[in-house]
Amino acid sequence: MWERILNYTITEQKTSNIHEFLKAHGYSSSLIRAIKEDPEGIRLNGEPVLARTLLTPGDQLAIRITETKFSENIVPSDLPLSIVYEDPDLLVINKPAGMPIHPSQGNYDNTLANACAWYFKEKGEPFVYRCINRLDRDTTGLLIIARHLYSASLLSAMMARREIHREYLALATGIVPEDGIITAPIARKEGSTIERMVDFKHGEYACTHYRRLSITTTDPVYSLVALKLDTGRTHQIRVHMNYIGHPLPGDFLYNPDYSHISRQALHSHHLRFRHPITGEEMHFTAPVPEDMLL
Repeated sequence: MWERILNYTITEQKTSNIHEFLKAHGYSSSLIRAIKEDPEGIRLNGEPVLARTLLTPGDQLAIRITETKFSENIVPSDLPLSIVYEDPDLLVINKPAGMPIHPSQGNYDNTLANACAWYFKEKGEPFVYRCINRLDRDTTGLLIIARHLYSASLLSAMMARREIHREYLALATGIVPEDGIITAPIARKEGSTIERMVDFKHGEYACTHYRRLSITTTDPVYSLVALKLDTGRTHQIRVHMNYIGHPLPGDFLYNPDYSHISRQALHSHHLRFRHPITGEEMHFTAPVPEDMLL
């Protein structure tokens, strides 16, 4: 069993019970139920208590979150795993190219989930795979793994509120304008399960901000571009850059030109967010991969 103890000093003047306190702090109903079923799940001033116990200012509340299981159907595999940051609540991973993040048909034991399962198996710790922000198989860079159900719930809510700020770097074909905003709705391409397209009639709103950083001095010409997303549509950067006439090289769906790079030239470069438990401001940067260097 693995456990995480979260301690609170009660300062609220308004009387509430522990159940109400936990709900107000983002604990899900299922997690509260699991905590209540644990004889050591709730301690108030050092003593085990029930969730209906009233709180008063100055009380010391300790909540125990446990992990006892491994993710089902995820086979531990000894794969490269670049951990940029780890604490009891989350991990930040720098994902390599060619690695899917979830097992699927044809990708049973070669994914980031398999690598994480191996890592925690070697540590002798139970682990359930909870990936917060997703990257395509061939996109490199930073993503967040939640260590337990509470941090997963908080981080997922932060993603929905756009409180996890991500910056991408991409190589784009040609000379991209110095900066700009692309607001073009994106929809699934008819007849395809994975391909997307700009569709002003049926598409969902999508907004991408871009800024050119540099240009190659050789032929063919590529631009290194920094991008931030206001929305998170599938393949958004790849579709939007293709739409403005500057597709990413190596993109098998939208620009299968492999003369410079063998995969889509897209990298999750920077993450910024507040730690879901401590509130600390977190910043992480992953260097540009060698195959994207101009």
